[in-house]
Amino acid sequence: MLDMMTNDSEFQFDVATGASKGKRDYQEDAVICAFPAGQPVGFAILADGMGGHASGDVASALVAAELYCHLKVNQLPIERKSPNIPLILREGAEMANERVKRHIGKDEDSHGMGSTLLSIVITGNELSWLSIGDSPLLLFRDGALRQLNKDHSLAPQIDMMIKTGAMSEEVGKDHPDRSVLTSVINGEEIEAIDCPGNPIVMKQNDILVVASDGVQFLSNAVIANTLMQTHEQESKAIADALLSRIDDLDSPSQDNITFAIIKLGVAQVKKQAKDLEDLPVLALADDDTTTATIDAPGGIPDEPTPAPAPEPETAKTEKKLVTYYYRGRKYTKEE
Repeated sequence: MLDMMTNDSEFQFDVATGASKGKRDYQEDAVICAFPAGQPVGFAILADGMGGHASGDVASALVAAELYCHLKVNQLPIERKSPNIPLILREGAEMANERVKRHIGKDEDSHGMGSTLLSIVITGNELSWLSIGDSPLLLFRDGALRQLNKDHSLAPQIDMMIKTGAMSEEVGKDHPDRSVLTSVINGEEIEAIDCPGNPIVMKQNDILVVASDGVQFLSNAVIANTLMQTHEQESKAIADALLSRIDDLDSPSQDNITFAIIKLGVAQVKKQAKDLEDLPVLALADDDTTTATIDAPGGIPDEPTPAPAPEPETAKTEKKLVTYYYRGRKYTKEE
């Protein structure tokens, strides 16, 4: 399944999701994306459930839905970044864990259920995330593929053993314990949470892959090359290409695959001020007065300047001298 959304706030995001149950009998992954047009905040949530058909899909749905509600309720604080976004994400993870705990308490058959959690929040061009488990958050920038979040499984420890020579590459590559999780949402205490305090600044043409670990049946080189070949296309085409690579791999043990592709497009051009030439002319001044112009500060026409009024003529009168006395003295003045 595929869908696409665009966000036309400060930056433009092209978003698509893809999913396949692989070689499994049922789908235990859940994904929610919300990048509404015109809004300054967008987020994606991915949960990879475990516990079998009776519980895995329920666990991932509960976790994704609980965090989605928490983020929507806190959308305004997220926009204002008060309190900080990592705190809001951590609160949401704890609420999701408590939701799973309540469900297990009501349904005995759901004991052993659990889920990973990977959530990103993008405000403007800043990326924050929280992850619990082994669902990878991948960033493709300038031809290089990087994993941003920590892997809460035994895979990093096995890779370190291979690197130090404690285990052969052949044994470690397909070791059965690679997928054993060291942190998970299962209604008990969460062992580890990866939620950096400072966001990462995204750049134009960045591509984010929010995925379940099923996508890592593909090698990092294949993922990087696929993104390189499709990075100029829409996110839907990128999602199609990744699903096609999975189909071509045709692994008999292929796990569920679910992912969201978030592609950062060109920044939106800010709207220009309305050109005065687009406004109708109400009237033109007469030729014998100073005409209004449209070059006045603020785009407001100057008031017409009236011709100076003539000075009133002074009546011509004949002046005469008048003599008068004051306190014994003689004075004269003109009248």
